[in-house]
Amino acid sequence: MATFIVAPLGASAQLALLWAAAISVGALSRLVSRLLAIPAVVLLLVGGLLAGRQGLGLIEPLDLGPGLETAVELLVGLVLFEGGLSLQVPDSLLGRRLRKLVLFGLPVTLVGGLVMAHYWAQLSWELAALFSAVVSATGPTVIAPLVRQMGLQRPMAKLLEGEGLLVEPIAAVGALVVLQWILEPFAPNYGLLVVDLLSRLGLGSLLGGLGGGLLSLILWSLPDEPTDSVRLQLCLGALMMLSVGCEQLIGPAAGLPAAAVAGFVVGSLLESRLGGLETELNQLAQLAVTLLFPLLAADVTLSDFVPLGWRGVVCVLGLMLVVRPLAVILGSIGSGLSWPQKIFLGWMAPRGIVSASTASLFALRLEDAGILGASRVQGLVFLTILMTVILNGLIAPLLAHWLQLTEGLPAAGDHPPLPRGEAPRRATDPGHAGAPEGPLEPPSSPPLS
Repeated sequence: MATFIVAPLGASAQLALLWAAAISVGALSRLVSRLLAIPAVVLLLVGGLLAGRQGLGLIEPLDLGPGLETAVELLVGLVLFEGGLSLQVPDSLLGRRLRKLVLFGLPVTLVGGLVMAHYWAQLSWELAALFSAVVSATGPTVIAPLVRQMGLQRPMAKLLEGEGLLVEPIAAVGALVVLQWILEPFAPNYGLLVVDLLSRLGLGSLLGGLGGGLLSLILWSLPDEPTDSVRLQLCLGALMMLSVGCEQLIGPAAGLPAAAVAGFVVGSLLESRLGGLETELNQLAQLAVTLLFPLLAADVTLSDFVPLGWRGVVCVLGLMLVVRPLAVILGSIGSGLSWPQKIFLGWMAPRGIVSASTASLFALRLEDAGILGASRVQGLVFLTILMTVILNGLIAPLLAHWLQLTEGLPAAGDHPPLPRGEAPRRATDPGHAGAPEGPLEPPSSPPLS
């Protein structure tokens, strides 16, 4: 259809049109999202579908060739670095809850997604395992704007964002290991696969920590001047060198945990000296998401959704209504979370950019290897993103208000009971959203314990 709009273009002009169309579609989607109060990721995906192979043909990711994978990995690394920068766990209780939710909830999600994809979406066991690994992570870049819009209590918001940020690199590396197992079916040494997974996560995290510490020392010595972009440029240069170095020294996808850990280290060491750097990186991460979603969605066509039929919808609903609540229940045993908090955590699990990027890149590799069903996996992943974002975005604000989990509404069981006969003291500023957690008076954003 693009031939009816523009004349045939050369290779360089076609690439220029691709990038211009991707950025323009993303920016317009963001504008409409703000005007209509619709989750931006939905419009970004729809815009990519309309401008891509299924629609106008203005965006063809395959024109990038090998550069597509490199661009996606660097942009996703930027998103994870910025997320790690803002991830702060100020108290041990929240940290313990976060670890339990990841350590116990992730295996449940992996097994549940495997079963749902095989029996309902009718994928082979190998492709079902790949799908399960890809969608096992929630998307903090999707969760963050949703929880801000609904005014979710800050500790709950940090728990949701922290879960997504920790699991996203694990899911990406795990999915890559499953992909290698699919592409090399005659060497199924499961012990080596586990060692490969742990080494990429462990070594990548170690290099990320070292790189983040070195970057923090450099940034500490530089003043925060509003007109000086040297600190931002240093962060971007260090992040890209770290991502490329991990890819070369350790293996593919090792740069993702390195980026997340590096961001966390920088954010922890320079918490009081970040200044405008955090805002600048956040804007760049938003630009990366705005560019990536239309670019990746442009590769999806309706033919990828049609074969799934109603079984694909049931598969995604099973992930949302059965697997996720079960993962939260098992992952919150002994955590002290109240049932309203568990119910909300069990519902809020939208998928994001890492799921979309890994699905798109892996589909290309599977198709090149001649493995049937690659497009079904990609279609099911994008169906999962669309359904979870739309349903979570529409229902979560109402659910949070009903469960009294929004700012200024203390939830039942949200703080320990007072001694018998003692009345709570009145807060000096109950409407102050930025009050520190855990003061003597009950705060407006009550702690999770």
